[in-house]
Amino acid sequence: MNILGHEHNRNGASGELAAEGPELVYQKCMAIASNLWWCWHPEVLHLFRDIDPVRWRELDHNPIALLREFTPESLAYRANERVLHSRINYAYRRLQEYLASNSTWAHTHAGVLGSKPVAYFSAEFGLHESLPIYSGGLGVLSGDHIKSASGLGIPLVGIGLFYNHGYFKQRLSADGYQSEEYIEHNVENLPLTPARTASGSPFVVRLETRSGELFAKVWKLSVGRVTLFLLDSNFETNRPEDRELTSRLYGGDERTRIRQELLIGVGGIRILHAMGISPGAYHLNEGHSAFATLEAVRLRMEDDGVSFEDAQRDIADSTLFTTHTPVPAGHDRFPADLIEEHLGPLRDRLGISHEHLMSFGRVNPGDHQEPFCMTVLGLKLSRRANAVSQLHGHISRRMWRALWPNREENAIPIGHITNGVHVQSWLAEQMRQLYDRHFPAHWTNHMGEPGVWQSIHQVDPGELWETHNALKNMLWSFVRRRLVRQMSQRNESQESIDLATRVGNPAALTIGFGRRFATYKRANMIFRDLDRIATIVNDPTRPVQILFAGKAHPKDEPGKRFIQEIANLRGDSRFAGKVVFVEDYDINVCRHLIQGVDVWLNNPRRPLEASGTSGQKVILNGGLNLSILDGWWAEAFNGSNGFAIGKGTSHVEDRITDERDANNLYEVLETQVIPMFFERDEDGLPAAWIQRMRNSISTLAWRFSSHRMVMDYARMGYVPASGGVSSSMD
Repeated sequence: MNILGHEHNRNGASGELAAEGPELVYQKCMAIASNLWWCWHPEVLHLFRDIDPVRWRELDHNPIALLREFTPESLAYRANERVLHSRINYAYRRLQEYLASNSTWAHTHAGVLGSKPVAYFSAEFGLHESLPIYSGGLGVLSGDHIKSASGLGIPLVGIGLFYNHGYFKQRLSADGYQSEEYIEHNVENLPLTPARTASGSPFVVRLETRSGELFAKVWKLSVGRVTLFLLDSNFETNRPEDRELTSRLYGGDERTRIRQELLIGVGGIRILHAMGISPGAYHLNEGHSAFATLEAVRLRMEDDGVSFEDAQRDIADSTLFTTHTPVPAGHDRFPADLIEEHLGPLRDRLGISHEHLMSFGRVNPGDHQEPFCMTVLGLKLSRRANAVSQLHGHISRRMWRALWPNREENAIPIGHITNGVHVQSWLAEQMRQLYDRHFPAHWTNHMGEPGVWQSIHQVDPGELWETHNALKNMLWSFVRRRLVRQMSQRNESQESIDLATRVGNPAALTIGFGRRFATYKRANMIFRDLDRIATIVNDPTRPVQILFAGKAHPKDEPGKRFIQEIANLRGDSRFAGKVVFVEDYDINVCRHLIQGVDVWLNNPRRPLEASGTSGQKVILNGGLNLSILDGWWAEAFNGSNGFAIGKGTSHVEDRITDERDANNLYEVLETQVIPMFFERDEDGLPAAWIQRMRNSISTLAWRFSSHRMVMDYARMGYVPASGGVSSSMD
């Protein structure tokens, strides 16, 4: 409900505003900060920044933490001092109007979901750097998914886990080795409230296992129109080891993992049931939450008295399963004893034997030595399954064809919906202003339509290039601040710190690489021939500089060695100041990189990149992709909207593939990327490069937006699962 009883004036404080008391000003600011809607609306984000720019940066752009440093009186004084009253009121009213509006895409195209919301399960959600309950691509994708669901008006409820320590803060030692630091979050500074039952008491999830009960409190988070429930095992009734279950993201052993997945799957269904939410569709984002299907079957049996077989069929008809990785290690597998310990009580209530339960997680049910695979469970108990790019669809059908032994590979029921990114979250303000000037009015309401983005061809080349270079300069200012902080923390010499303040040549071609340092992503491939890359970066007439950022999993020693190899190049005079590693990769670091680089480098070992989304963010801001033809890029590259490494093939021997891809990368840099970037016309502009920027934006921005992605899920999955008209995922 709107707590204001008067009209507002966007451009200046009204008499009514001037009369508002400090408590009301504070309440409005806190109401805005308590819904993450603010994080994809720059004018609202900048409102919080302008309250105290220094503390805003120091507090990781956390508006609630910032507001808690003020009393209502001191905040009102600051608002008067900086003329913020009208902006506060405008932001508050915009949020209320957004939440109340029925003029959405879903209202017209997915009306059946109005009474049957989608339940969306994911092990992590990357929404903003101030809420660090994500590790990387999967979490950011989930965050973008629910932001677009909110924007499109799709009734969706998210289910996840609250990690008290989140993922880790990354620090590199003097010799470049990654160390991990876990910091406990202060819940009071996060936009979380306890989920409550109809009687008003805090809701607690209780799960039965053979080895005792497991409890979790539940936090509620608002993301625009979407509600996200997060389970937290740090509850006084739990045993000490169970209180730590949700402490860290992707930490611990098999036992920790299965208990986390019991919480998110079975616990998630119990939250929905307790809150009176009856989903029309269940969307399992990766196998971590696949136990949800079994609990949903139990509820169906107990509520309606149907058999296990009938309940299983009904729940499968309502379930979508998305698989995200062709890497075998990415699919959780558990031994039979762990399954019985944790699923035994649920199995009893389902009325099935242990071997029957195990069969749902085995490719070969008759193999009693085969462990229980969460991906297999997800595929068997869903009627709609999809990969996350066209190529990944082919790989997934091949990978899991044994589940359907009587079908041809192309008839395996795994389709694809290619990933996309949330435009408003990743688009730089300067680029948004450029689009506002040249694109059709209200263009953000039509981001998934190709015609909207053709307007980029009407933008003056000089204006586009100037905007891009402004973002590039902002990137290097950010990098210099981070480098000084990194070096100061390591107590490096003043000479080194002084050098860090001068890195970043605005005239040089800037290549960016930021992602998880899994070995198959081959972060160090560009350094396979050090002499050759040294010649490239040190060309006095065509200089090149390379920015790296990314984390390796704490247990991934090869990935850590990749980081160490790259970070230590700063000690090589050929690369000092030209190869830079930015520590502690997160959403904020990613945002700066993808908005300011000229080229985004991606060179995974094909076909192990299921989709990837970082390069899609670059498109929005005028950067160009230089990538292996894997994941989303395999269906995106058309010869004139970026650059391709290789021909989309791989050798059976990884050693030969790596050597061939590295040589091709150098060749593309030397013969295509660098010459095109430095070739200037009579106005001093790289005309061919700018045209390729336009081609990239016009052909790719609409196709790889999360609005398009979520609309695809709605049409092909959510609506038919809820009883609407079905359509194919391919």
